[in-house]
Amino acid sequence: MPTRDEIIRHHDEGDVVYVDAHPTDHTLRVVEPDPTWPARYAELEGQLRAALGDRVLEIQHIGSTAVPGLPAKPVIDIDLAVADPADEASYVPALEALGYVHWLTEPDWHQHRLLKQLTEPRVHLHVFGPDCPELVRHRMFRDWLVSHHEDRARYADAKRAAAAHMSATGDEQGALGFGMRYNRVKEPVVRDIYDRMFRAAGLLD
Repeated sequence: MPTRDEIIRHHDEGDVVYVDAHPTDHTLRVVEPDPTWPARYAELEGQLRAALGDRVLEIQHIGSTAVPGLPAKPVIDIDLAVADPADEASYVPALEALGYVHWLTEPDWHQHRLLKQLTEPRVHLHVFGPDCPELVRHRMFRDWLVSHHEDRARYADAKRAAAAHMSATGDEQGALGFGMRYNRVKEPVVRDIYDRMFRAAGLLD
């Protein structure tokens, strides 16, 4: 289990190693909630468990499509825990056989690997190791938004504003790093919600 300090620590950007990432014609957009998203996640989870078997140590639906009633980018975000994310040979080929593209690696962020399915709705598969604090943080944030209407509304507004900002500033949609820049725009609201969530959980004074 991660420590308190590991859970509350926000990630500072480090090295990003692009693997098979490439520019696309994908347009970032925030859409109204789609009731089919949970069923799509369940289908994807079944495929992943069938492909990886007992290599799946933990798997969960995270991100905005996991929160009922929350507008979102039409992207199914999944956290997957494996024994060693750096041992790519043990799981990446099986994921590629399912149509995932090994997009990037962030060695400074808990050895995070991001794999994507580029068909609609897109899938972002985040691979971490066991007991990674991000698994806890993502689950806490999802569950907080489910149960706190005001923060869910604030986050929805931040997402729409960030998407509008990216469009207004002419940031190239589909370019590498576009999603990370979108995340930075909404980060102040996200950090504020995390702060109050951690305080409510007794993790901050």
